[in-house]
Formats: sequence, structure tokens, C-alpha cells
Amino acid sequence: MTAARVDARARDVVIIGAGHNGLVAAAYLAQAGLKPLVLERRDLIGGRAVTDEIHPGFRCPALCHSAGPLDGRIARELDLARHGLEWLAPEVRVLALAPDGHALALHDDAARTAAGLQPLSARDAAAYPEFAACFARLGAALRPLLAMTPPTAARAGARDLWKLLTLGRRLRGLGKKDLFRLLRFAPMAVADLAAEWFESELLRATIAARGIFASFAGPWSAGTGVALLLQAAHDGHATAPAAFARGGMGAISQALAASARALGAEIRTGAAVSRIAVRDGVAHGVVLASGEEIAARVVVSDADPRSTYLHLLDGACLSPDFTSKMRNYRSVGTVAKVNLALSRLPRFSALAPAGPEGARLLSGRIHIGPDIDYLERAFDAAKYGEPSAEPYLDLCIPTLLDPGLAPAGAHVMSIHAQFAPYALRSGDWAARTDALGRQVLKTLATYAPDLPELIVGAQVLTPVDLEQRYGLAGGHLLHGEAALDQLFAFRPLIGWAQYRSPIARLYLCGAGTHPGGGVTGLSGRNASREIWKDLRS
Repeated sequence: MTAARVDARARDVVIIGAGHNGLVAAAYLAQAGLKPLVLERRDLIGGRAVTDEIHPGFRCPALCHSAGPLDGRIARELDLARHGLEWLAPEVRVLALAPDGHALALHDDAARTAAGLQPLSARDAAAYPEFAACFARLGAALRPLLAMTPPTAARAGARDLWKLLTLGRRLRGLGKKDLFRLLRFAPMAVADLAAEWFESELLRATIAARGIFASFAGPWSAGTGVALLLQAAHDGHATAPAAFARGGMGAISQALAASARALGAEIRTGAAVSRIAVRDGVAHGVVLASGEEIAARVVVSDADPRSTYLHLLDGACLSPDFTSKMRNYRSVGTVAKVNLALSRLPRFSALAPAGPEGARLLSGRIHIGPDIDYLERAFDAAKYGEPSAEPYLDLCIPTLLDPGLAPAGAHVMSIHAQFAPYALRSGDWAARTDALGRQVLKTLATYAPDLPELIVGAQVLTPVDLEQRYGLAGGHLLHGEAALDQLFAFRPLIGWAQYRSPIARLYLCGAGTHPGGGVTGLSGRNASREIWKDLRS
């Protein structure tokens, strides 16, 4: 870390953004004895992990509708249960619906999933337990990677090399067959990966969907297999997570904030940072939109990399080469968010008649995208600047587990609609938002015909809305593509994947750093470790 004179009145640490990673970093740094100040431009903390009132009395996860899942070490080390965090576990991980009226339920229990697959395909029923066991093994071998600071070839130390050696030994312990699978699966197109295991289109599409979620990629895009490996590393499953918090995603942020404050951190809302103050190549604090200047020993950004480097810093602070590479960092959103307030639970054709059993099956994530070609066609539209006429939908009905989010008997529905490109070929999102909402409802009505008549309130957020409201550059939910060339030692850029930046005493802690992904909190935890290490040296 570059030595420099520090203002005696400077704060220990200023963190830009009270997203979940910023709050995690603040809590850990406070736990280490520092006094972090978190600055949030909105009046609400949480970033992507918030619960909004979308209609009077109806509260819905604004962006992310399930945790990624939040890393268990963070929940334990920050004692989040004591601060009110309560997990709700659905019986079904993913329910996949087909337009012909049949459904497929994927459980955490592989044997239970296999039994449900038997009427659809005896071959798939026999293959599923080995598929689940394989990804559980691969995930367990990769899991230490998530909490590791990526090495850099230019400055790799003995500790970095030892960690990589330890990881290499762990991977070798997989055995030849699984190691071969690991090497093949990451660069594969997820459509090919799914086809190697299964024959039924609905199951293939449900598995493949996790490889393209929130990405500018289709199931036939090379490298989409890596997303399944990352998901398995987080919780041992290749399919989408279904980890819900009572009170919605905002409850996770509130528990993190309560923990951080209890440990000594300060959080200020309505405090928009307009500029990071840099002198002689060293970050010295921040300047707020109000004109207030706050000096700090260390500045940490929970904003995405493009926003941090291209908007919060004077361009003269960075080399032309670095700036050029950051401009080419891929962060183009493809997901729209649709939130619905419903007078009652819709009747899904695949689950008729409705009842307790139907509600149980609907309690996790719900997948709409019946086959690989459907998913690829949805992506094809986005490639040419058009929203998909038949979008891939990933949705949930959180009120089935948490009825307090809506009035008695009523429900909320949280929908990720893919693909909706950030940049449109014709027109703009201001003129086409309503049409997008109608298209999503039309698609849903194929599976739940009575849904349109149950809507009492709706919210449609395009990628442009996600950028303007939540500060996500390009409207990208994950702070940048989770592609092979933007992961681990390449996230966000090669040589700068250790949470540090070309500006001394400026760090990144958001999802645009390793390991990225959803609401896991690991980027914030990992970054806090490196910041504390530098401050002690």
C-alpha cells in the first residue's frame, strides 16, 4: 500500500453504497476495530436486496427475489439471527411448467426429484441422482475458491501460491472422472451439458436456465456451463437457489445493517457520492453531491466497476490503457423486473385444482421456458435489440411462505423477465415499458389463465430503470457478465482482481469483484480481509 500523509480528522473507512456487500464489508471492518462510514445515495439501504411496497399493503422483493444464497459463514460470524434474520425454506427448489399443462418439481432431495421424473422419462429419473451427486462433489471441491482472494501473476506471493496448490490438491482428490468433467463443463455451452445428462426438453431447459440467468448469452453460448459450477460451489446444487428471508430480501440488508451498527459502523442514507477525492494517486476521501467533503484513510466502493472507475473518478487518475479495458468490461443488462400485487393466488393449469399441494409446489422458484430452443429464441431477440416476444421467466410468489408481505388472502409475484436488452434497436424504454409488461403477462397467462384478472397493482422495471434507480451500470443485475473471461483473476480486470485498484487506498467490494454472483456477501467479506491486511501493514 502506498505510504502517504493522512488527515488526522479522516474517517477510518468510507464505503460508497449500502448494498449487501457494502454492509458486509462495513460489519467486518467494524468487527476488526475500525469505524466505517457507509454512504448510501438512496433513502433506503440494501441496493439490490430490498423489499419495496409496490401497491398499498403489498411488499415485494424489488430486484433479487432469493438469496444467492447468503454465505453461512457471514450469517454466523455477524450473528444475523440475533439481528432478526429468519430463513424460510420452500419444499420445492424449482417448479418447471410446460404449456401443455404438465409440471416438473426439482427438490433438494435428489431421490425425491427422480421419483417425480419417472412418469416423464425413466432414463432421466435414473440419471438425475448421479447428476446431483456429481455437482455436489464438484461444488464442494470448488467452494474454497469463493472465499479466496484471486492471485495475480505479477505479484503472487507465497501465500497465494500455497492456496492455489491446496486447491489443486483438492481438485485432484475428485478423481479422474470428475476432474475431467470439471475441465469440460466450464467452457461448454450449457445446452450441450444438459443434453449429456438428460433427454426430456423441460428438464434440459430448467438446468440450462441457470447457465444464462442475468447474462447476455443463450443456452448454446460457449462458457455458460461455468455458471452451473459456480452455483454448485455456493450450495451444492446446479439449479437455481431458493433461499428466502422472512420480510423479503430487504430483511437481509436490515440484519446486516443492524449487525454493522452494533459493531460500530455508521450508515448515512440520502448521501450521494459525486466524486472520489484523489491526490497524487492516492484516495483521500469522497465529495458528496451536496458539496460536503469527507476525508478517509481508505475508500471502498460497493458500486459496480464501471460506475466506480468511469464516473466516480476523474479520468486523469487512470491510465488510458486501464480506462480502455474498463470501457470494454461487459456489463449490458438483459433482465427486466416485473412485480405484481394479486388479489389471490393464480390457478396454474399444471396444478389444477388449486389447494395446499399446489401452494406447496409453487413455494420455491418457478421456471417458464419449456425447451432449449425457446430459451435460445428469447436470446436471439435480444441480440438484435428487441425484447423477447416469448421471454424466459424466473419467478416466485414469496407470500406463500411469508403471508405478511400482502393483505390476508392476497399475494405478490416477483418476476425476472429475460431477455430485455438495455439498448433497443428502435424506440426507447420510456415508450416501450408498458408493452414489455403486457408481453410478460401474456406469457404468464399461458400457464395461469386467470392471472391478468387478479392484478391490483404492477411495477415494471427495465434495464434502464435498474441503472437509474439502483445505480447498476448498463442495468446489469450482477455488476457485469459472469463469463469465463470476467471471473476469478479476471474480475473485473486481470491484474486488478484482488479488491484493490490502480488508485492507492481505493478498493472495490461489490459483485463486480470475485466471486460476484447473487446475494452471497462473499465479495464484501473477501474485500474486508484485504483492506484490513493492508491497513495493518
